[in-house]
Amino acid sequence: MNHDHGKASWAMAARATLHCLTGCAIGEVLGMVIGTALGWGNLPTMILAIVLAFVFGYALTLRGILSAGVDPRTAVRVALAADTLSIAVMELIDNGVILLWPGAMDARLSERLFWIALAISLAIAFVVTTPVNKWMIGRGKGHAVVHRYH
Repeated sequence: MNHDHGKASWAMAARATLHCLTGCAIGEVLGMVIGTALGWGNLPTMILAIVLAFVFGYALTLRGILSAGVDPRTAVRVALAADTLSIAVMELIDNGVILLWPGAMDARLSERLFWIALAISLAIAFVVTTPVNKWMIGRGKGHAVVHRYH
């Protein structure tokens, strides 16, 4: 794999974004399920979903870095450096779409609107975050740092 700064491909950026999206989606859905099950309102449920999106996003990256034999402290630093901006952009876009989508915040897990709005918001977040990841990888940041440990 090429690690030269400025040589980030769209495919590489899309893979990094998909990796981030996977963790974010797991955390988002789990947070919404937990918040709903506990009878929480929209704001605490959204906060939990965002926190879990970061946790699962970082966890997926940590899994790969730790399996390469990197010590836990270094692995955590690498994961934070690699994923924080990507996850933050993804969460901002994803949750922004949900907030602006009429009825989406009040949709129940059993309703089609909930799943349609979530899928579309994650797709939009993917499209917006991919150029961010391409820019970061091209400067030797983000997932370019993670690839040094694979």
